[in-house]
Amino acid sequence: MYRAISTLKPTSAFRPLLHNPVTKSSDPAAGKLFEFQAQLPKLPVPTLSETLPKYLRTVEPLLSKEAYAQTKRVVEEFARSSQGQELQRRLEARAAEPGRPNWLEEWWNDLSYMGYRDPVVPYVSYFYAYKDDKLRRKATQRAAAIVRAAWEFRRQVASRELAPETTKAGALCSYSYNYMFNVTRIPKRPSDIEATYDLATNEHIAVVRNNQFYALPLVHNGQLLSAAEIEAQLDRIVEQADSSAAVPVGVLTSDNRDLWSDNYRLLSEASPENAATLERLQSAAFLVCLDDARPVTREEYHRVFWHGNGRNRWFDKSLQFIVCDNGKAGFLGEHSSMDGTPTCRLNDYILDQTLHGKVDLGSSAVRSDLPAPEALRFVTPPTVVRAIEQAGQRFDKVVEQHQLRVLQYEGFGKDEIKRLGFSPDGFVQMAIQLGYFKLYGRSRATYEAAATRAFAHGRTETCRSVSSESVAFCEQFETAAASPEAKLAALQAAVKAHGAYAKLCSEGKGVDRHLLGLRLSLRPGEEKPKIFQDVAYTESSHWYLSTSQLSSEHFEGWGFSEVVPDGYGVAYTIRKDAVILHIAAMKNEFGLNSDHLAHYIKEAATEMRAVVLACKLKDAAAKPKL
Repeated sequence: MYRAISTLKPTSAFRPLLHNPVTKSSDPAAGKLFEFQAQLPKLPVPTLSETLPKYLRTVEPLLSKEAYAQTKRVVEEFARSSQGQELQRRLEARAAEPGRPNWLEEWWNDLSYMGYRDPVVPYVSYFYAYKDDKLRRKATQRAAAIVRAAWEFRRQVASRELAPETTKAGALCSYSYNYMFNVTRIPKRPSDIEATYDLATNEHIAVVRNNQFYALPLVHNGQLLSAAEIEAQLDRIVEQADSSAAVPVGVLTSDNRDLWSDNYRLLSEASPENAATLERLQSAAFLVCLDDARPVTREEYHRVFWHGNGRNRWFDKSLQFIVCDNGKAGFLGEHSSMDGTPTCRLNDYILDQTLHGKVDLGSSAVRSDLPAPEALRFVTPPTVVRAIEQAGQRFDKVVEQHQLRVLQYEGFGKDEIKRLGFSPDGFVQMAIQLGYFKLYGRSRATYEAAATRAFAHGRTETCRSVSSESVAFCEQFETAAASPEAKLAALQAAVKAHGAYAKLCSEGKGVDRHLLGLRLSLRPGEEKPKIFQDVAYTESSHWYLSTSQLSSEHFEGWGFSEVVPDGYGVAYTIRKDAVILHIAAMKNEFGLNSDHLAHYIKEAATEMRAVVLACKLKDAAAKPKL
């Protein structure tokens, strides 16, 4: 089980939504959130003359001289070929089609998400681990505050009062906010579908405790429940759920998507009551998971928020807020229609509001006429019970096959890296590169997610972190005779090269999405160009390191899985005073070791900082004193 986007083949056209999005994001009257939407440019299609030389630069450090010479011939042949020109023409024509905001969107959604058949957890979803809330140590109290803050953010999304995200370069696409609240992925062969529900008529959340689901309306007699009322309702749920037992239907959502599709139909058809229960659960604004776990170490609570026991979840919900009995809390995001940057904003808002006493809790009084939370019961005949047991066994096996190490490195954070004169992201990427080099003695293909939300319906591009400069940097640092000055120069060149390529990616000028578009422009029966059969294409997109940064001062890290069985998933948060890395890998015949990689990344980071400081001290000492 693994995700290798470069080798996937389209399984179907992207399936339509079950319900229309809550608003049309291209509508200029759709409120502040979408005020710049109509002005966003389309994702560009680079020229072959732009992409192919760039592609050669990215593969050269990964290949032997002989292999590179062969790849260079293949790429130059493709550039001259009529087939290469025709594929480029087709892609440009697709991008120019009226009514198509983004030439990649449908392909990407199907290949990477909806048509991807391995379980969403641990292979697709991602999580955030929250800082502790010292104002609210009781689990249901903390959950209630999180719900109130999330509901306020939802109100701003629904009213379109939320300001669009912007950068120095301009506004970012807000389209994915359509898929934040009241959204569920639904399994279907051969490609899943996304269901969105009207926010105005679905003012309830779902809650799960001890494998039992409940619907909790947040508006009573026209008035939003206060935090005290939500807490009281959650207490009722805990008391009721803990006094009984239920078949863990939620674990079905952890399964292979084809198996889950079959079991979804089995579950739906087992009873009319089940179809109604599914609709009520799936239409909820979000899911609150009240876990009886009491995690302490970073590895323990990262695992709870990443996958938990697989039962007290509904992994297809777009948003799941998880609160443990000891007050530890986090978030799990379903990735198919929404990347991490919008949910990072949502969660940063929730934590800013709750940790700093800003959240509007409402009245401390609890109305006596609140209706009891609605138990969402499933009818589970023996056929469904067997399916649930088998799904649970598969989930347990997958989780057992994964290793995890969380590294909190406190030798520097964002502020210190900037004082040293470097881009924080580039500096940490080079620490990861050097750590991997120390462990394996070589550099291998590395994926870093780069957002392309400056374009309409933009998602991501691959920032290829390995460059000739990064390899030279690793070699310099592992050469005993290299001077501090030589090491510093190599580090500066590597970070600069990384930053330059990352900028190109954010401008829609990376190589991976363009090459994917060319490959998918082939028609049935047409011969595949040699460029896509070449070893360089396979090797340079086999992500031995899959990395991404999402940072918040309120996070105790975040994470996801590896994407190939012989690789690592490295998610990192760069806080002002520390860097937290979640390093995941499989236990298999490839002998991966997350502990060892964490050790060497820490060693690399410490050496890099020492070299920079030594050179700075030497420069300071050499300056004439006035």
